[in-house]
Amino acid sequence: MSHDFQPQPLPGTERIDSLDLLRGFALLGILLMNIQVFAMPGSAYMNPSSYGDLSGVNFWVWSLTHVLADQKFISLFSILFGAGVCVFTERAEGKSGGALGLHYRRMFWLLLFGLIHAHFIWYGDILVSYALCGFLVFWFRRLSPRALIIWSAVFFLMPVLYNGLTQLAMGEIPAQAKAAMLKSWAPSVDKIQEELNAYTGSWLEQQAQRHKSALMLETLVFAVFFFWRGMSMMLLGMALYKLGVLSASRSASFYNRLIVIGTLFGIGLSSWGVQWNFSHGWSLEQSMFGGAQFNYIGSLGLALAYLGLIMRIHQLGVLSRLRTRLMAVGRMAFSNYIAQSLLCTFVFYGFGLGYFGSFERWQQLLVVLGVWLILLIWSPIWMQRYRFGPLEWLWRALSYWKRPRMRR
Repeated sequence: MSHDFQPQPLPGTERIDSLDLLRGFALLGILLMNIQVFAMPGSAYMNPSSYGDLSGVNFWVWSLTHVLADQKFISLFSILFGAGVCVFTERAEGKSGGALGLHYRRMFWLLLFGLIHAHFIWYGDILVSYALCGFLVFWFRRLSPRALIIWSAVFFLMPVLYNGLTQLAMGEIPAQAKAAMLKSWAPSVDKIQEELNAYTGSWLEQQAQRHKSALMLETLVFAVFFFWRGMSMMLLGMALYKLGVLSASRSASFYNRLIVIGTLFGIGLSSWGVQWNFSHGWSLEQSMFGGAQFNYIGSLGLALAYLGLIMRIHQLGVLSRLRTRLMAVGRMAFSNYIAQSLLCTFVFYGFGLGYFGSFERWQQLLVVLGVWLILLIWSPIWMQRYRFGPLEWLWRALSYWKRPRMRR
Protein backbone atom coordinates (compact mmCIF):
# COMPACT_ATOMS: atom_id res chain seq x y z
CA MET A 1 0.00 0.00 0.00
CA SER A 2 1.28 3.46 -0.86
CA HIS A 3 2.39 5.57 2.09
CA ASP A 4 1.85 8.91 0.37
CA PHE A 5 -1.94 8.80 0.76
CA GLN A 6 -3.43 12.06 1.98
CA PRO A 7 -6.93 11.59 3.50
CA GLN A 8 -9.50 13.94 2.09
CA PRO A 9 -12.47 15.64 3.79
CA LEU A 10 -15.86 14.11 3.07
CA PRO A 11 -17.42 15.96 0.12
CA GLY A 12 -20.95 17.26 0.43
CA THR A 13 -22.22 14.82 -2.18
CA GLU A 14 -21.49 11.90 0.17
CA ARG A 15 -23.67 13.25 2.96
CA ILE A 16 -26.48 11.04 4.32
CA ASP A 17 -29.57 13.26 4.19
CA SER A 18 -31.49 11.45 6.94
CA LEU A 19 -28.60 12.00 9.37
CA ASP A 20 -28.39 15.70 8.52
CA LEU A 21 -32.16 16.07 8.92
CA LEU A 22 -32.12 14.42 12.34
CA ARG A 23 -29.04 16.42 13.36
CA GLY A 24 -30.70 19.72 12.46
CA PHE A 25 -33.84 18.74 14.37
CA ALA A 26 -31.79 17.73 17.42
CA LEU A 27 -29.67 20.88 17.37
CA LEU A 28 -32.69 23.17 17.42
CA GLY A 29 -34.37 21.07 20.11
CA ILE A 30 -31.34 21.24 22.41
CA LEU A 31 -31.86 25.00 22.78
CA LEU A 32 -35.22 24.42 24.50
CA MET A 33 -33.25 23.24 27.53
CA ASN A 34 -29.98 25.13 27.11
CA ILE A 35 -31.86 28.43 27.14
CA GLN A 36 -32.47 27.95 30.87
CA VAL A 37 -28.72 27.83 31.52
CA PHE A 38 -28.10 30.83 29.28
CA ALA A 39 -30.84 32.86 30.96
CA MET A 40 -30.83 31.80 34.62
CA PRO A 41 -28.57 30.64 37.46
CA GLY A 42 -27.38 27.10 36.77
CA SER A 43 -29.26 25.46 39.66
CA ALA A 44 -32.58 26.27 37.94
CA TYR A 45 -31.88 23.65 35.29
CA MET A 46 -31.90 20.66 37.67
CA ASN A 47 -34.08 22.19 40.38
CA PRO A 48 -36.61 24.63 38.89
CA SER A 49 -37.78 25.65 42.36
CA SER A 50 -34.36 27.17 43.12
CA TYR A 51 -34.90 30.27 40.97
CA GLY A 52 -37.64 31.97 39.01
CA ASP A 53 -41.42 31.91 38.95
CA LEU A 54 -43.06 28.49 38.54
CA SER A 55 -46.73 29.48 38.50
CA GLY A 56 -49.23 29.83 35.68
CA VAL A 57 -47.77 29.85 32.18
CA ASN A 58 -44.24 29.47 33.53
CA PHE A 59 -45.20 26.18 35.16
CA TRP A 60 -46.57 24.85 31.88
CA VAL A 61 -43.57 26.05 29.89
CA TRP A 62 -41.19 24.36 32.32
CA SER A 63 -43.26 21.15 32.52
CA LEU A 64 -43.67 20.78 28.76
CA THR A 65 -40.02 21.49 27.97
CA HIS A 66 -38.93 19.11 30.73
CA VAL A 67 -41.15 16.29 29.51
CA LEU A 68 -40.68 16.86 25.78
CA ALA A 69 -37.08 18.14 25.59
CA ASP A 70 -34.91 17.53 28.66
CA GLN A 71 -32.26 14.89 27.79
CA LYS A 72 -34.22 13.92 24.65
CA PHE A 73 -32.44 16.07 22.10
CA ILE A 74 -28.99 15.69 23.61
CA SER A 75 -29.59 11.93 23.44
CA LEU A 76 -30.35 12.25 19.73
CA PHE A 77 -27.25 14.35 19.21
CA SER A 78 -25.13 11.73 21.02
CA ILE A 79 -26.70 8.93 18.96
CA LEU A 80 -25.75 10.86 15.82
CA PHE A 81 -22.22 11.40 17.11
CA GLY A 82 -21.76 7.64 17.51
CA ALA A 83 -23.19 6.99 14.06
CA GLY A 84 -20.89 9.67 12.69
CA VAL A 85 -17.84 7.87 14.09
CA CYS A 86 -18.92 4.77 12.15
CA VAL A 87 -19.51 6.70 8.93
CA PHE A 88 -16.23 8.58 9.21
CA THR A 89 -14.04 5.59 10.08
CA GLU A 90 -15.65 3.34 7.44
CA ARG A 91 -14.90 5.85 4.71
CA ALA A 92 -11.42 6.66 6.00
CA GLU A 93 -10.55 2.96 6.20
CA GLY A 94 -11.99 2.37 2.75
CA LYS A 95 -9.69 5.00 1.27
CA SER A 96 -6.50 4.56 3.30
CA GLY A 97 -6.86 1.31 5.24
CA GLY A 98 -6.73 3.07 8.61
CA ALA A 99 -8.58 5.73 10.60
CA LEU A 100 -6.93 5.73 14.03
CA GLY A 101 -4.63 8.73 13.62
CA LEU A 102 -7.20 10.79 11.75
CA HIS A 103 -9.96 10.06 14.28
CA TYR A 104 -7.75 10.99 17.22
CA ARG A 105 -6.69 14.22 15.53
CA ARG A 106 -10.34 15.09 15.01
CA MET A 107 -11.14 14.38 18.66
CA PHE A 108 -8.12 16.38 19.84
CA TRP A 109 -9.26 19.46 17.90
CA LEU A 110 -12.85 18.96 19.06
CA LEU A 111 -11.61 18.84 22.65
CA LEU A 112 -9.69 22.07 22.12
CA PHE A 113 -12.69 23.79 20.52
CA GLY A 114 -14.84 22.60 23.43
CA LEU A 115 -12.44 23.94 26.06
CA ILE A 116 -12.35 27.33 24.34
CA HIS A 117 -16.15 27.36 24.10
CA ALA A 118 -16.64 26.31 27.73
CA HIS A 119 -14.10 28.60 29.36
CA PHE A 120 -14.41 31.69 27.20
CA ILE A 121 -18.00 31.73 25.84
CA TRP A 122 -20.46 29.46 27.71
CA TYR A 123 -19.77 26.93 30.43
CA GLY A 124 -22.61 24.57 29.41
CA ASP A 125 -20.51 23.15 26.57
CA ILE A 126 -20.97 19.51 25.51
CA LEU A 127 -18.09 19.27 23.01
CA VAL A 128 -15.50 18.44 25.69
CA SER A 129 -17.58 15.46 26.82
CA TYR A 130 -18.09 14.31 23.23
CA ALA A 131 -14.38 14.47 22.47
CA LEU A 132 -13.44 12.57 25.64
CA CYS A 133 -16.04 9.88 24.93
CA GLY A 134 -14.95 9.89 21.29
CA PHE A 135 -11.45 8.78 22.24
CA LEU A 136 -12.95 5.60 23.76
CA VAL A 137 -16.00 4.89 21.63
CA PHE A 138 -13.75 4.46 18.56
CA TRP A 139 -12.64 1.07 19.87
CA PHE A 140 -16.22 -0.28 19.90
CA ARG A 141 -16.92 0.48 16.23
CA ARG A 142 -16.34 -3.06 14.89
CA LEU A 143 -18.73 -4.76 17.32
CA SER A 144 -21.98 -6.26 16.11
CA PRO A 145 -25.22 -4.31 16.63
CA ARG A 146 -26.23 -6.78 19.35
CA ALA A 147 -22.96 -6.31 21.26
CA LEU A 148 -23.19 -2.52 20.86
CA ILE A 149 -26.71 -2.50 22.31
CA ILE A 150 -25.60 -4.62 25.28
CA TRP A 151 -22.69 -2.28 25.98
CA SER A 152 -24.99 0.71 25.54
CA ALA A 153 -27.33 -0.73 28.18
CA VAL A 154 -24.42 -1.32 30.59
CA PHE A 155 -23.26 2.29 30.33
CA PHE A 156 -26.84 3.58 30.50
CA LEU A 157 -27.53 1.74 33.75
CA MET A 158 -24.50 3.09 35.62
CA PRO A 159 -26.13 6.46 36.54
CA VAL A 160 -29.35 4.58 37.42
CA LEU A 161 -27.35 2.44 39.83
CA TYR A 162 -25.46 5.43 41.24
CA ASN A 163 -28.59 7.53 41.77
CA GLY A 164 -30.51 4.60 43.19
CA LEU A 165 -27.83 3.66 45.71
CA THR A 166 -27.32 7.28 46.72
CA GLN A 167 -31.06 7.65 47.23
CA LEU A 168 -31.14 4.54 49.42
CA ALA A 169 -28.21 5.88 51.46
CA MET A 170 -29.61 9.41 51.80
CA GLY A 171 -30.67 8.88 55.40
CA GLU A 172 -27.13 7.88 56.36
CA ILE A 173 -25.29 10.70 54.61
CA PRO A 174 -23.72 13.06 57.18
CA ALA A 175 -25.30 16.47 57.61
CA GLN A 176 -22.11 18.20 56.47
CA ALA A 177 -22.13 16.29 53.18
CA LYS A 178 -25.81 17.09 52.64
CA ALA A 179 -25.12 20.76 53.26
CA ALA A 180 -22.47 20.66 50.51
CA MET A 181 -24.96 19.05 48.12
CA LEU A 182 -27.56 21.66 49.00
CA LYS A 183 -25.22 24.44 47.88
CA SER A 184 -25.57 23.26 44.28
CA TRP A 185 -29.16 21.94 44.51
CA ALA A 186 -30.72 24.99 46.20
CA PRO A 187 -28.08 27.78 46.48
CA SER A 188 -28.47 30.51 49.05
CA VAL A 189 -29.71 33.97 48.09
CA ASP A 190 -26.13 35.23 48.33
CA LYS A 191 -24.81 32.53 45.98
CA ILE A 192 -27.59 33.24 43.48
CA GLN A 193 -26.81 36.94 43.62
CA GLU A 194 -23.13 36.22 43.11
CA GLU A 195 -23.96 34.39 39.87
CA LEU A 196 -26.34 37.14 38.77
CA ASN A 197 -23.68 39.78 39.39
CA ALA A 198 -21.06 37.81 37.48
CA TYR A 199 -23.06 37.24 34.29
CA THR A 200 -24.53 40.74 34.18
CA GLY A 201 -20.99 42.11 34.47
CA SER A 202 -18.33 42.44 31.80
CA TRP A 203 -16.82 39.45 29.98
CA LEU A 204 -13.77 39.62 32.23
CA GLU A 205 -15.93 39.80 35.38
CA GLN A 206 -17.74 36.62 34.27
CA GLN A 207 -14.56 34.67 33.74
CA ALA A 208 -14.02 33.30 37.27
CA GLN A 209 -17.64 32.08 37.53
CA ARG A 210 -17.61 30.60 34.02
CA HIS A 211 -14.30 28.81 34.60
CA LYS A 212 -15.51 27.34 37.92
CA SER A 213 -18.78 26.07 36.40
CA ALA A 214 -17.08 24.67 33.29
CA LEU A 215 -14.51 22.83 35.38
CA MET A 216 -17.25 21.26 37.50
CA LEU A 217 -19.02 19.95 34.38
CA GLU A 218 -15.78 18.67 32.87
CA THR A 219 -14.74 16.74 35.97
CA LEU A 220 -17.30 15.64 38.58
CA VAL A 221 -20.44 15.88 36.41
CA PHE A 222 -18.64 14.20 33.50
CA ALA A 223 -17.45 11.33 35.70
CA VAL A 224 -20.83 10.77 37.36
CA PHE A 225 -23.21 11.43 34.46
CA PHE A 226 -21.99 12.75 31.09
CA PHE A 227 -19.49 9.97 30.44
CA TRP A 228 -21.94 7.13 31.06
CA ARG A 229 -24.89 8.67 29.25
CA GLY A 230 -22.72 9.91 26.39
CA MET A 231 -21.04 6.54 25.84
CA SER A 232 -24.39 4.76 26.05
CA MET A 233 -26.04 6.91 23.40
CA MET A 234 -22.99 6.87 21.11
CA LEU A 235 -22.85 3.08 21.22
CA LEU A 236 -26.58 2.92 20.57
CA GLY A 237 -26.05 5.26 17.61
CA MET A 238 -23.43 2.90 16.19
CA ALA A 239 -25.86 -0.02 16.52
CA LEU A 240 -28.75 1.89 14.94
CA TYR A 241 -26.53 2.98 12.06
CA LYS A 242 -25.45 -0.61 11.39
CA LEU A 243 -29.08 -1.77 11.56
CA GLY A 244 -30.14 0.78 8.93
CA VAL A 245 -32.40 2.65 11.34
CA LEU A 246 -30.70 6.03 10.83
CA SER A 247 -30.72 5.85 7.04
CA ALA A 248 -34.54 5.64 6.98
CA SER A 249 -34.25 2.22 5.34
CA ARG A 250 -36.38 0.25 7.79
CA SER A 251 -40.08 -0.38 7.21
CA ALA A 252 -42.80 2.16 7.95
CA SER A 253 -44.27 -0.18 10.57
CA PHE A 254 -40.90 -0.34 12.35
CA TYR A 255 -40.73 3.44 12.70
CA ASN A 256 -44.42 3.68 13.60
CA ARG A 257 -43.92 1.23 16.47
CA LEU A 258 -40.88 3.21 17.59
CA ILE A 259 -42.97 6.38 17.64
CA VAL A 260 -45.93 4.92 19.55
CA ILE A 261 -44.04 2.84 22.12
CA GLY A 262 -41.35 5.47 22.67
CA THR A 263 -43.89 8.26 23.12
CA LEU A 264 -46.06 6.35 25.58
CA PHE A 265 -43.07 5.18 27.61
CA GLY A 266 -41.15 8.46 27.50
CA ILE A 267 -43.95 10.92 28.17
CA GLY A 268 -45.52 8.64 30.76
CA LEU A 269 -42.36 8.19 32.82
CA SER A 270 -41.17 11.81 32.56
CA SER A 271 -44.63 13.12 33.47
CA TRP A 272 -44.72 10.82 36.49
CA GLY A 273 -41.39 12.34 37.51
CA VAL A 274 -42.82 15.87 37.31
CA GLN A 275 -45.69 14.87 39.60
CA TRP A 276 -43.31 13.07 41.98
CA ASN A 277 -40.89 15.96 42.35
CA PHE A 278 -43.55 18.62 42.87
CA SER A 279 -45.35 16.42 45.41
CA HIS A 280 -42.06 16.15 47.33
CA GLY A 281 -41.36 19.88 47.10
CA TRP A 282 -38.19 19.39 45.04
CA SER A 283 -36.38 18.45 48.25
CA LEU A 284 -32.75 17.41 48.16
CA GLU A 285 -33.60 14.13 49.91
CA GLN A 286 -36.22 13.04 47.36
CA SER A 287 -35.52 14.84 44.09
CA MET A 288 -31.79 15.27 43.54
CA PHE A 289 -31.14 11.56 43.01
CA GLY A 290 -34.35 9.50 43.19
CA GLY A 291 -36.47 12.11 41.44
CA ALA A 292 -33.97 12.34 38.58
CA GLN A 293 -34.50 8.70 37.62
CA PHE A 294 -37.88 9.20 35.97
CA ASN A 295 -36.74 11.57 33.25
CA TYR A 296 -33.32 9.96 32.85
CA ILE A 297 -34.92 6.65 31.88
CA GLY A 298 -37.97 8.09 30.15
CA SER A 299 -35.91 10.39 27.96
CA LEU A 300 -34.54 7.44 26.00
CA GLY A 301 -38.05 6.39 24.95
CA LEU A 302 -39.03 9.82 23.67
CA ALA A 303 -35.66 10.32 21.94
CA LEU A 304 -36.27 7.13 19.97
CA ALA A 305 -39.82 8.26 19.21
CA TYR A 306 -38.46 11.51 17.76
CA LEU A 307 -35.94 9.51 15.75
CA GLY A 308 -38.74 7.37 14.33
CA LEU A 309 -40.82 10.45 13.51
CA ILE A 310 -38.01 12.18 11.60
CA MET A 311 -37.21 9.00 9.66
CA ARG A 312 -40.88 8.63 8.68
CA ILE A 313 -41.05 12.27 7.57
CA HIS A 314 -37.95 11.65 5.47
CA GLN A 315 -39.43 8.49 3.97
CA LEU A 316 -42.72 10.22 3.10
CA GLY A 317 -40.98 13.22 1.55
CA VAL A 318 -43.38 15.68 3.20
CA LEU A 319 -42.58 19.16 4.55
CA SER A 320 -39.96 19.56 1.83
CA ARG A 321 -39.08 23.20 2.52
CA LEU A 322 -38.70 22.63 6.25
CA ARG A 323 -36.67 19.46 5.64
CA THR A 324 -34.33 21.34 3.32
CA ARG A 325 -33.74 24.00 5.96
CA LEU A 326 -33.28 21.47 8.76
CA MET A 327 -30.78 19.52 6.67
CA ALA A 328 -28.80 22.73 6.11
CA VAL A 329 -28.85 23.39 9.86
CA GLY A 330 -27.63 19.83 10.42
CA ARG A 331 -24.85 20.04 7.84
CA MET A 332 -23.31 22.93 9.73
CA ALA A 333 -24.32 21.78 13.22
CA PHE A 334 -20.92 22.61 14.77
CA SER A 335 -21.07 26.21 13.53
CA ASN A 336 -24.70 26.52 14.53
CA TYR A 337 -24.07 25.11 18.00
CA ILE A 338 -21.49 27.83 18.65
CA ALA A 339 -23.76 30.40 16.96
CA GLN A 340 -26.49 29.54 19.50
CA SER A 341 -24.04 30.30 22.30
CA LEU A 342 -22.94 33.60 20.76
CA LEU A 343 -26.51 34.75 20.15
CA CYS A 344 -27.81 33.72 23.57
CA THR A 345 -24.89 35.05 25.59
CA PHE A 346 -25.31 38.35 23.74
CA VAL A 347 -28.97 38.49 24.82
CA PHE A 348 -28.40 37.47 28.44
CA TYR A 349 -24.84 38.36 29.47
CA GLY A 350 -23.50 41.70 30.58
CA PHE A 351 -21.30 42.27 27.52
CA GLY A 352 -24.51 42.25 25.46
CA LEU A 353 -28.07 43.12 26.46
CA GLY A 354 -27.63 41.88 30.03
CA TYR A 355 -30.98 40.12 30.60
CA PHE A 356 -29.48 37.27 32.68
CA GLY A 357 -31.85 36.30 35.49
CA SER A 358 -34.61 38.66 34.38
CA PHE A 359 -36.51 36.70 31.69
CA GLU A 360 -39.34 34.45 32.85
CA ARG A 361 -39.55 31.00 31.34
CA TRP A 362 -42.20 31.94 28.78
CA GLN A 363 -40.07 34.88 27.65
CA GLN A 364 -37.09 32.58 27.19
CA LEU A 365 -39.13 30.66 24.62
CA LEU A 366 -39.35 33.81 22.52
CA VAL A 367 -35.56 33.93 22.39
CA VAL A 368 -35.51 30.26 21.36
CA LEU A 369 -37.92 30.97 18.50
CA GLY A 370 -35.81 33.94 17.41
CA VAL A 371 -32.61 31.88 17.34
CA TRP A 372 -34.39 29.07 15.47
CA LEU A 373 -35.55 31.55 12.86
CA ILE A 374 -32.04 32.93 12.38
CA LEU A 375 -30.47 29.48 11.98
CA LEU A 376 -33.21 28.23 9.64
CA ILE A 377 -32.74 31.28 7.42
CA TRP A 378 -28.97 31.64 7.36
CA SER A 379 -28.00 27.95 7.13
CA PRO A 380 -29.52 27.28 3.66
CA ILE A 381 -28.13 30.58 2.35
CA TRP A 382 -24.64 29.66 3.55
CA MET A 383 -24.82 26.07 2.30
CA GLN A 384 -25.93 27.19 -1.17
CA ARG A 385 -22.62 29.01 -1.52
CA TYR A 386 -20.23 26.88 0.50
CA ARG A 387 -19.49 23.19 0.93
CA PHE A 388 -18.97 23.42 4.72
CA GLY A 389 -19.99 25.56 7.65
CA PRO A 390 -17.18 27.88 8.79
CA LEU A 391 -16.21 25.83 11.86
CA GLU A 392 -16.71 22.55 9.99
CA TRP A 393 -14.20 23.82 7.40
CA LEU A 394 -11.70 24.79 10.11
CA TRP A 395 -12.10 21.46 11.91
CA ARG A 396 -11.48 19.55 8.68
CA ALA A 397 -8.50 21.67 7.74
CA LEU A 398 -6.87 21.05 11.12
CA SER A 399 -7.73 17.34 11.16
CA TYR A 400 -6.47 16.59 7.64
CA TRP A 401 -3.65 19.18 7.62
CA LYS A 402 -5.02 20.21 4.26
CA ARG A 403 -7.20 23.16 3.32
CA PRO A 404 -10.46 21.86 1.80
CA ARG A 405 -12.09 23.74 -1.06
CA MET A 406 -14.74 25.98 0.56
CA ARG A 407 -16.80 27.38 -2.30
CA ARG A 408 -19.14 25.21 -4.28
